[in-house]
Amino acid sequence: MKISVEIMKFLSITGAILMIVGLVACSKEKAKPLVPLPLDPGSKPQAIALTEQGTRAFQMRRFEDAKTLFSQAMSLAPESGQAHYNYALALNALGDTESARQQFMEAANLAPGDKTIWDSPALSPYGNPEGPKEKKERPYSTSRPSLGGGS
Repeated sequence: MKISVEIMKFLSITGAILMIVGLVACSKEKAKPLVPLPLDPGSKPQAIALTEQGTRAFQMRRFEDAKTLFSQAMSLAPESGQAHYNYALALNALGDTESARQQFMEAANLAPGDKTIWDSPALSPYGNPEGPKEKKERPYSTSRPSLGGGS
């Protein structure tokens, strides 16, 4: 009888430890994949088409093509926060972080209520537009997460 009580204590403690480890592991926020945003339905049809083409190029990791297409869409929809955001994503993927920073800030200014833009893992490393222009280290990628959380 004494052995079964000890076993029960051991199993209870082990179960509690596993639950705590599981909760901590699940609570860590995984980096969200960066994906281009669609333009508002009221945008010019040509800007919407260019954005769709740019999104396909971006998803295929053809970032130079995506940059060109998003730039053209931005020219047709200069007041669209989404257009600036998409262009910034392509610039960022190409390593032009200063230009990307400027476009992310412009996107945020043009879309003050757009939670996707403001909460974007791509925008958060750049912080306050009035603050220093140093990029904070944040893990994010242009790829979708795979099973198991790896890239």
